[in-house]
Amino acid sequence: MPKITFIQHDGEQQTVEAKAGSSVMKTALAQGISGIDADCYGQCRCATCHVYVDETWLPKVGEPGATELSMLNLNPDRRPSSRLACQIAITEELDGLVVEIPEFQY
Repeated sequence: MPKITFIQHDGEQQTVEAKAGSSVMKTALAQGISGIDADCYGQCRCATCHVYVDETWLPKVGEPGATELSMLNLNPDRRPSSRLACQIAITEELDGLVVEIPEFQY
């Protein structure tokens, strides 16, 4: 099973196992990761699952789609590495993925 490391805004890290075919958001919810609210539960409509992807992982995670970009562009804390966790599908290739949860989501 792929592993994902979530880094909280205070630096605390939690590494969890994820199911291939799921999403980073669903994994966070299943594991009780703080800071991922997922109000729309993965419909790419609320941006409450905003994460910063570690830059070394950006090529493997891929580029956000048009709908995701429109949601991210509404956020003043957006960074070049910003993604919505609901839009990152878990694959075996993402084993070791590292994402940071923004402070504003707490």
